[in-house]
Amino acid sequence: MAKTDVKELLDAGVHFGHLTRKWNPNMAPYIYMERDGIHIINLYKTAAKLEEAVNALKKIVISGRKILFVATKKQAKDIVAEKAKSVDMPYITERWPGGMLTNFVTIRKAVKKMVAIDRMKQDGTFETLSKKEKLQVDRLRGKLEKNLGSISDMSRLPGAIFVVDTLNEKISVQEAQKLKIPIFAMVDTNSDPGEVDFIIPSNDDASKSIEKILSIVCKAIQEGLDERKQEKEAASEGSSESTEPEKTKSKKIDAKSSKK
Repeated sequence: MAKTDVKELLDAGVHFGHLTRKWNPNMAPYIYMERDGIHIINLYKTAAKLEEAVNALKKIVISGRKILFVATKKQAKDIVAEKAKSVDMPYITERWPGGMLTNFVTIRKAVKKMVAIDRMKQDGTFETLSKKEKLQVDRLRGKLEKNLGSISDMSRLPGAIFVVDTLNEKISVQEAQKLKIPIFAMVDTNSDPGEVDFIIPSNDDASKSIEKILSIVCKAIQEGLDERKQEKEAASEGSSESTEPEKTKSKKIDAKSSKK
């Protein structure tokens, strides 16, 4: 992973924090200065923390675990959905379903219900329902798709969550903390960095800033996925090669026994 270019972060407006009166004092180590009543984030510290975060994310992905992206605010949701899809990771961009992590079994049941409805439509069972029942089933399917469609392939708890704006996503952060799931997050000057395991000090309100950080993060995740694929292929080749001598050996034994 190439080092993050501070100028690119600057051009994307990653350095713009909140109004000074809205700051969280715990963010002081990441603030460079105050300008026109706004806190300016130290982008050198952002770049360093971003490097830490992407290296940790890569390791999680190489291990085969998923990263759950969370962003329900208007300026972030479309960007997060697009970036998460590009690396085949689950995401929540609508309302956070209470118990999404802490009551994962129930959430999985709801996802299975959605799959069952799809099966009904495929095998023709749906067509045997009355008009009213079809309407009810379609409404339920639509609701489930909106809230849970993006996590339908997440069969177990994620290896980590990535949050845009921890203040806005308090419940997801609390649930991850409870289960000791690592939290990665874009943290602005008005938020508490102590809630996060891997903080990326950054402007979490501007779409340009969110796009830049997510692009870097997802590039690292893709690298992790590629490495995992290569490792699996190498392991597969290695196992097939190791069986070859055994086959040759057994042939020799068979040949000897036939001579006798």
